[in-house]
Amino acid sequence: MINEWRGGNKFLLLENGEEYFPRVLQAIKEAKSEVLLETFILFDDKVGQALRSALIDARSRGVEIDMTVDGYGSDELSQEFIAGLTDSGVRFHIFDPRPRLLGIRTNLFRRMHRKIVAVDGARAFIGGINFSADHLPDFGPEAKQDYSVEIEGPLAEDIMEFAREALAEPNAATGRRKRLKPRKQATPVGDGYARLVIRDNAKHRDDIEHSYRASIRLAQSDIIIANAYFFPGYRLLRDLAGAARRGVRVRLILQGQPDMLIARYAASMLYQYLVDAGVCVYEYCERPLHGKVACIDEVWSTIGSSNLDPLSLALNLEANVFIQDSKFTAALHRTLEDLLSKYCRAVPVTAHAGGGLRRLWVGVVVFHFLRRFPVWAGSLPAHKPQLQSIVAPEPESHACPDQRNFP
Repeated sequence: MINEWRGGNKFLLLENGEEYFPRVLQAIKEAKSEVLLETFILFDDKVGQALRSALIDARSRGVEIDMTVDGYGSDELSQEFIAGLTDSGVRFHIFDPRPRLLGIRTNLFRRMHRKIVAVDGARAFIGGINFSADHLPDFGPEAKQDYSVEIEGPLAEDIMEFAREALAEPNAATGRRKRLKPRKQATPVGDGYARLVIRDNAKHRDDIEHSYRASIRLAQSDIIIANAYFFPGYRLLRDLAGAARRGVRVRLILQGQPDMLIARYAASMLYQYLVDAGVCVYEYCERPLHGKVACIDEVWSTIGSSNLDPLSLALNLEANVFIQDSKFTAALHRTLEDLLSKYCRAVPVTAHAGGGLRRLWVGVVVFHFLRRFPVWAGSLPAHKPQLQSIVAPEPESHACPDQRNFP
């Protein structure tokens, strides 16, 4: 299932919330038996309310529904919002909920950062888009630029099975395990190949990074990566530089108008090394970039939740799909080329060059940090994150008062 290539799939690229949210809501509306949903952020805004209504309606038709949100990313949901779901029969789960300390969220690391929707084992969505209104253009200049993919075929069943297994561990509220269902024989609907690749803190600590690096090393002509938070380990940087030096056109689209200034500052520390190697670095300046996508040789592509930074590569729970489908990859490639031509500026070769000695010392410090950070971060002491389930209260007894036991 995980890391296994599946054929017979069909893919549809979805850009931003205006394309993504209607497709997800329609899939939930058409669900017949089961919906599994994981998201880092769920807000009580017009997007969250629309999703909540769709899930409640599906549950009224008898569809089984499990929703998992992250305790850090979605910690402002009201009890009323959650109760509307659980009272309808939706099983609502919170990954590692922890109280704030002096108003500050303390559960910073090892977050559940995946964004997955799986419907009936026949359709699935995966990407970087959360359920919040800041992924819609009418949010204003801070609206995020992002991507997701809709999948039909055998890989959709893989994604649903993975989401079920994520719920199979005992939860903190009840101690019960969700019963795993027998795997269906998925029907091929296309000719695209793809595999689900995850990152966790157990058996798959660096699978996503390894998949990126292997594809970069095999690239023959063209690499284009758009990533919101870019501060990868030294080995991935070295592979990008090596590809450029052997004649591959390597282009990076990074944040030029970031939602977090430290993200742009960290990435900018790497610009000179990359540009010196022949990598073309661009900053997207229209609005905050939130995407996590890549294309190589117009044959291979990836889309998912994983940034190329220490949090995603060494700590958080992430999920990407890696796709070998020329039609889908060409569509993503065209979208990124359009982004480059209309909204990006190239970083000049001398933009971040400093004095020789200063530049040398910065390079030494940065690269030694990058080389060792994933190991350091992965060894940080931490409690084992728990999955807390919120269930609807048992209905009150309708027995006559004289039949009850009173104190």
